[in-house]
Amino acid sequence: MLGGTGEARALAQALADTGRYEVLLSLAGRTEKPSDQPVPFRIGGFGGADGLAAFLLDGRFDLLIDATHPFAMRISANASEAVAAIGVPAFALRRREWVAVPGDRWTNAWTVTEAIEKLGPSPRRVLLAIGRQEAHRAEVAPQHFYLVRSVDPVEPPLVLPDVQFVLDRGPYDVEREVSLLRNHRIDAVVTKNSGGSATYAKIEAARRLGIEVIMVARGPAAAMQTVATVEEMLAAIDHLFPPAMNRGV
Repeated sequence: MLGGTGEARALAQALADTGRYEVLLSLAGRTEKPSDQPVPFRIGGFGGADGLAAFLLDGRFDLLIDATHPFAMRISANASEAVAAIGVPAFALRRREWVAVPGDRWTNAWTVTEAIEKLGPSPRRVLLAIGRQEAHRAEVAPQHFYLVRSVDPVEPPLVLPDVQFVLDRGPYDVEREVSLLRNHRIDAVVTKNSGGSATYAKIEAARRLGIEVIMVARGPAAAMQTVATVEEMLAAIDHLFPPAMNRGV
């Protein structure tokens, strides 16, 4: 299983609890202190699609599950290419996207760079909640104040005149998010449409305060059968490997 999300951890726990599967969880290693995992895991890449295909063959794996972050498009593309080349079954676990509701002030963007551009030329106070990998893209618009939130420190440090950092990991609470936005006088939130409940509180808080959210849309979906929840994934796996087969994955 390609993991790194809360859903991946929950799925790994559910599969382990059945006693029917041998699960190896693979983490990309982008988080310095990953959460504890309920199954054996490895950290690091594979060397592209060919390397992943070789790893799956060498390990005699019967199934690949892509439960990476919805914006981890490179590893998802490699996974799709690898399983297509060697004929290993595969599923993708993708939480549903957030959808704007009455009261939301969303401005849509296709990339983080476009989202920064849509802040406009006048100075604003921005919560930048896109993770650390692309935080440097804010450097093209140094006129804004940025409150940058990430799980791990942004490296190298951002070259910006007015920036503060918050190291935190979801799930987040709505009331705390409201306080965060108010205390820093935030008037725009830049985030990715990751979906799920763990980080949705900032969206609700922005709605409550009438703050604009510049929402970066997801890219193309993985080219494999996709389900949205852990429960749906368990059902799909049971259908592929009925309990009577009693074989390991």
